Amino acid sequence: MNGAAGRSRRVSKRQVLSLLFVFGVSDWASAAIRYAIPEETQKGSAVGNVVADLGLDIKRLSDRRLRVVSGSSRKYFGADLESGLLFVKERIDREELCGAVSPCTLSFEVVVENPLELFSGAVEIQDINDNDPAFPSSQMRLEISESVAPGARFPLESAQDPDVGINSLQTYWLSANQHFVLNVQTRGDGSKYAELVLEKELDREEQKELQLVLTALDGGSPPRSSSVNIQIDVLDANDNAPVFNQSTYKASVRENTPRDTLVVQTNAYDLDEGPNGDIVFSFSSHTPAKVRELFALDSATGEVRVKGQLDYEEVKFYEIYIQAKDKGPYPEVAHCKLLVEVIDVNDNAPQIQVTSLYSPVPEDAVPGTVIALLSVTDLDSGDNGLVNCFLSHGIAFTLSSSLKNYYTLKTKAALDREQESEYNITVIAKDSGSPSLSAEKQILVEVSDVNDNAPSSSQLSYDVYVAENNPPGVPVFNVSASDPDLDQNSRLSYSILENGPSSHPLGRYFSINRENGTIYLLVSLDHEDLPEFRMTVRVQDGGTPALATNLTIHVFVTDQNDNAPTVLYPRPNGGSSYPERISPAVSAGHMVTKVIAWDADAGYNAWLSYILLSATDASLFSVELRSGEIRTARQPLEDDAPMQTLVILVKDNGEPALSSSVTVTVTVVERVKEALPDATKLATARDKKNHLTFYLTLAVILVSVTFFVTVIATGIYKFYKWRQSRDICSSSRSSLYRTPGPSNHVDAVRSGFTPPSFYQQMYLTTNSHHSDFLGKKPLTSSPLGSCQNTLNSCEPGLYHQVLGAQGRLSAPCQVT
Repeated sequence: MNGAAGRSRRVSKRQVLSLLFVFGVSDWASAAIRYAIPEETQKGSAVGNVVADLGLDIKRLSDRRLRVVSGSSRKYFGADLESGLLFVKERIDREELCGAVSPCTLSFEVVVENPLELFSGAVEIQDINDNDPAFPSSQMRLEISESVAPGARFPLESAQDPDVGINSLQTYWLSANQHFVLNVQTRGDGSKYAELVLEKELDREEQKELQLVLTALDGGSPPRSSSVNIQIDVLDANDNAPVFNQSTYKASVRENTPRDTLVVQTNAYDLDEGPNGDIVFSFSSHTPAKVRELFALDSATGEVRVKGQLDYEEVKFYEIYIQAKDKGPYPEVAHCKLLVEVIDVNDNAPQIQVTSLYSPVPEDAVPGTVIALLSVTDLDSGDNGLVNCFLSHGIAFTLSSSLKNYYTLKTKAALDREQESEYNITVIAKDSGSPSLSAEKQILVEVSDVNDNAPSSSQLSYDVYVAENNPPGVPVFNVSASDPDLDQNSRLSYSILENGPSSHPLGRYFSINRENGTIYLLVSLDHEDLPEFRMTVRVQDGGTPALATNLTIHVFVTDQNDNAPTVLYPRPNGGSSYPERISPAVSAGHMVTKVIAWDADAGYNAWLSYILLSATDASLFSVELRSGEIRTARQPLEDDAPMQTLVILVKDNGEPALSSSVTVTVTVVERVKEALPDATKLATARDKKNHLTFYLTLAVILVSVTFFVTVIATGIYKFYKWRQSRDICSSSRSSLYRTPGPSNHVDAVRSGFTPPSFYQQMYLTTNSHHSDFLGKKPLTSSPLGSCQNTLNSCEPGLYHQVLGAQGRLSAPCQVT
């Protein structure tokens, strides 16, 4: 405050006072900052440092967009963002702005953003003595009867000085004369007017006219003045002047009073008779022209009526001077005063002005965010000028007021652009008059988008079926997702996520179009290699930060009949070391052997049929269609060939069907007695080599012991590893392929031997011994198979034959 007072002394004659809050002309006392400057201050002159007085950081002015806002159409002040000074932008004429109103104040608002703050200020425009007093005419003429007694008063036309205060009209001087003195009177509003007072009676025969000079002076330094000549004509005697029954009349008129409405009836009388007693009413000579425009005086009756449109907001009170003059040859004049009070009516609707608007507003704006600053004015007074603002119900905004006639529009709930992208808010201002008047203001508030919605899809998981042996590059599925956000926030991109380290990376098999989510195959798929893929597709928007959704895609490779059946036993190419042998005494239905085959396909494509294609004697043998068991159809006869050759066709159930064939040789064993000569010869040969056999047997025993010890140790180790791998396989086997409905496992007798390098899962439905098996994908070889268990479940003859035929298996197999 001391600094402001110092500036006040320097401007002087420009007083600058800094306080703490500001508002308009009528709220000068409540201003935050206020200054005073003389009128006609040069453009560019500093008024005060608003930044320092408001305690703002001058370094942040450009970021906070400080600006000076005033309610008038002309911008009298501006702010220098580098120095923080408030300076004059337009010529300021106090008389043009305020007329006779004092003090004359120009209000302004200082608006800063980030965050939005409002400070009000007022500048008092101090008057300077830049106007001379002026009389309405260059000469005044009075007619005064010689019979007028000393002490009579004669009002003179008043000079007008638009300056105010000490610079306004202060007094009048009258030139020296013998008959008149000057009496200066003060009106209720403080203005001055002069009256001539007759001090010495007139004598027309001695002097029929007088020439006086009236000078009006203001109180400036130096004072300004103007003069007017007064010519007084001395008339012959009319010794009775009119008299008003009241020296002062009072009346109240509503500002909306229609024209020709009676305001007051003035009355005057004159004791003279004839023309000297006839009275004519008129406005005094110093009645302002504006009053003559608004009021009419009937010269005969003295009635004062409304002539023009009264406006309380312009002038609230009128002081009118009326004179009554008789019609004598030397008219006498009487004067009275009429005081008219204008009563305010509610004839001005409120006015709403948007001072500042923050639009668009982000949809994540917290409740209470300021959207707009509104100023509301009503030119009426009292209750008629008391304004309340409100909004329509059911919107996410509210109005609050912390300063007189100012409202802030704030959010009261969370916004959601996806539900409402813009709000057309109607602000209603209503005064307290009766009847009340109202005004509306439409404010369009747009809601800007924020990335608050992750991409979404109708499903989180999709099952896709693709036939194997597909051509590379074909699309298999289109991932569809949407994002309700806008522009970049709704721009989606698609990608495939790898499921950690894997021997089958998804990127080797699939690719996805990042723009539209179409999944393409890069290679031809093989059901027998990988029957199923599980991939995660990540759908991500383009917002910051980006939001994403993961979708699970299950790709099932459907089987095609592209694998012919494979015969495991007997071996198709290598053949057996020994043919299958049967006794001549076997009965019909005896199982000779069993053809074991498998098909790498699945489902019906792996459903095998065994057919006897050809035989040496087709009536001797039969083949089970599903199991592949070769049985005798009848008992062998003496004339049957001792060696029977059978060709077995193994065919799958695919479309078209694929097949393989195998040749089986069956020998009918001779009677025991026919075999004795061979046995005798064999014994004789052994006797000859008795010694050699002894040493060989000893060597074999030693080697066998060593071998069996090694085998037992290795077997224990392998068995331990096999148990571990079987637990792992059994825990993950159910996820390798999805087969609807219940399923049973089949043992090796029904399913056959598997190749040494394959691990094969087989699923059969209920009554699986009458149906086919469903082969699953090959996996890595199990460390220890179950071939031994399988062979133990076969018939003894088959057990030895299989051991002979499969002696060269490099590793056991497991059939589940």
